[in-house]
Amino acid sequence: MAEQKQDKAVQTTGHAWDGDLQEFNNPLPSWWLWTFYATAVFALVYWIWYPAWPVADDFTKGMATITYESEGKEVTTHWNTRAKLIKEMQEGEITQIQNEYLGKIAGASYEQIVNDADMMAFTRSMAKVIFADNCAACHGVGGQPALVGLYPNLSDDAWLWGGDLNSINTSIAMGRNGNMPGFSKTLSDEQQTQVSEYVLSLSGIEGNAENIAAGKEIFEGPAGGCFACHTKEGTGMAALGSANLTDAIWTVADVNGTEDKIGAVKAVINDGIKREMPAWKGRLSDEQIKLLTVYVHSLGGGK
Repeated sequence: MAEQKQDKAVQTTGHAWDGDLQEFNNPLPSWWLWTFYATAVFALVYWIWYPAWPVADDFTKGMATITYESEGKEVTTHWNTRAKLIKEMQEGEITQIQNEYLGKIAGASYEQIVNDADMMAFTRSMAKVIFADNCAACHGVGGQPALVGLYPNLSDDAWLWGGDLNSINTSIAMGRNGNMPGFSKTLSDEQQTQVSEYVLSLSGIEGNAENIAAGKEIFEGPAGGCFACHTKEGTGMAALGSANLTDAIWTVADVNGTEDKIGAVKAVINDGIKREMPAWKGRLSDEQIKLLTVYVHSLGGGK
């Protein structure tokens, strides 16, 4: 019995400290050893199959390949996360769902899209990203530019070129050129002041009665000729992109942000306006432009 107990006793390394302090020599558990061997084999296979090791100014490409479409042609390259992302964007489950909805929207009228809750939810979610990538740099997040005068505010329902869906589509697809000549050489400083006070009065801002009367005469007469674009009522024309001067919405002059309201309007009259929006047809697909049209239309409540 003593010999059997001796055989089952834990083995030591033979080292002892302070007479009775010994170091055991326990073998590693079998499951731990096999797991370690498996990780070594996995690492070896991984190094061979995928890009892994740096070599000079390059790296090992691995044996794995991935195929995706680029400019209408199939491209096969070594496996990498960029190629994988492109492939998933072309063939992934989410992409298939997007393509299904895009097909529906491409074949639907604007009225059908606006009145369909599912299509509107998809339009908002996808167009919001397209807007952020391509439009927000000028028009701001949510269609509200940071600075008055540089770019139109798309959230105030004041549409220079028309706010119906077809007009917005044309604006996005074909672009717009907004031009107003400067009157620095045509009108004197006093005349510019008079016209400025008249323009402010159209939005209900009180001023000098004599200047307003004189400004109206310049506005409606050959000296200024402002009525030709803004109409005699000052309501503007969508065909020309001329602003409505009667709605108290200031697209260029920062009237609400300064105490010198006359000076703000006067600066626009003196310097004129030159703004250009590029055409997005050819840069964006027809489906993307359609999505943006509905999204932009919804920012200002439509018209």
